[in-house]
Amino acid sequence: MQAGVKKLFVKSYGCQMNAYDAARMADVLAPEGYAETGVIEDADLIVLNTCHIREKAADKVFSELGKVRMLKEAREAAGLTTTIAVAGCVAQAEGAEILRKQRAVDLVVGPQSYHRLPEMLRQAALGPVIDTDFPVEDKFDHLAQPSEEKIRQRGVTAFLTVQEGCDKFCAFCVVPYTRGAETSRPAGKILAEAERLARAGVREITLLGQNVNGYHGEGEGGKDWSLADLLTRLSKVEGLARQRYMTSHPNDMSEDLIRAHAELPSLMPFLHLPVQSGSDRILDAMNRRHTAADYVRLVERIRRARPDIALSSDFIVGFPGETEADFVATLELAREITFGSTFFFKYSSRPGTPGADLEDQVAEEIKSERLGRLQEVVETQRRSFNSALVGRTIDVLFEKKGRYPGQIAGKSPYLQPVQVDGPETLIGQIAPVEIVECSSNSLFGRLAESFSQAQPTREAN
Repeated sequence: MQAGVKKLFVKSYGCQMNAYDAARMADVLAPEGYAETGVIEDADLIVLNTCHIREKAADKVFSELGKVRMLKEAREAAGLTTTIAVAGCVAQAEGAEILRKQRAVDLVVGPQSYHRLPEMLRQAALGPVIDTDFPVEDKFDHLAQPSEEKIRQRGVTAFLTVQEGCDKFCAFCVVPYTRGAETSRPAGKILAEAERLARAGVREITLLGQNVNGYHGEGEGGKDWSLADLLTRLSKVEGLARQRYMTSHPNDMSEDLIRAHAELPSLMPFLHLPVQSGSDRILDAMNRRHTAADYVRLVERIRRARPDIALSSDFIVGFPGETEADFVATLELAREITFGSTFFFKYSSRPGTPGADLEDQVAEEIKSERLGRLQEVVETQRRSFNSALVGRTIDVLFEKKGRYPGQIAGKSPYLQPVQVDGPETLIGQIAPVEIVECSSNSLFGRLAESFSQAQPTREAN
């Protein structure tokens, strides 16, 4: 390995938890002399932090490994050493197959073992290493904490993992096999991490879990805390102005969590609540353990508690056995609920899941046609939701410089990007913004006149 500071490049695929894990890998490796770089050609260590939810995601990893292998060879020709690691859920699922398919890989590590990276890198100097066990120890107890400077560099919003794994065993999903059984972190450790983030200037946190609203971690007095208990306590952390959480399962939207949406000002009026299908027959085949009517009634309860809430969801089209009538039921559910944003996917057979063994797989061309019809419905809803905000004044948390000089960018309470003309001194602050224009994805506005007029007085103080 070259003398001096070693460079680390991490590329993450898939979910927000992978983004969180990527940051923690960098924290683990910092004491080993690794500094992050955004230029892969400069990296002494390249980590592909992978997702296995859909087939194309896994295919992308092997395609990327081919490119990384050529980069490694070019660096070796220049006398530079490069270590390649594959982490995350593809690593967990594929294991030794990765080393067989791509011999340039030095290290394969599952999502529960990346706290062992320093030792594994030392072993990899002698030959390829695989660690896809589910360790007895809690990886969070062995992770290095980022410095306040590093937290500040990452911005004023942050992810915070509170729960991992899933016990639901939906027929389409690999998570129980790649992330393991549901486990919840102790509340005290989550609070300590949140307080460190807040001291370094983080204003908004998003609590992460594969089934985050199933959180049941140990709280004060040894009692189990629900996610509502955790959110309530986090709302008292000085400096934290906003809270979000994802991803949720409808069956774990408890009454106290619904009530928290009504009672906690810091809990943003945005909820990602996947339904997957509007057909009871398909929901049963998916092992979702709820009906379309159950989901509709749940949404009604949530909206009664928080009338201004915006909903997001996941839909899968083309699950094995899905008929035209089943798909029409999905369209009808989407029209009945109306979503602020939506994620939709063609069913992707994942080896080892129950869905992969089902007969009556839906033809690819039918999946594509149905996806297009669903996309038309939900994209119309998203554009309508964004348009309804034009003329309104909403609070925006400013996160960074905008695309153009003199512009700053932030997020609305509903998670839309917002662009305004304003000073960089507002980054990290929440300010009222009058929305004057929208696109399908973003909002454009100006600082509210009352706020602008108040600025000189406030700064003079």
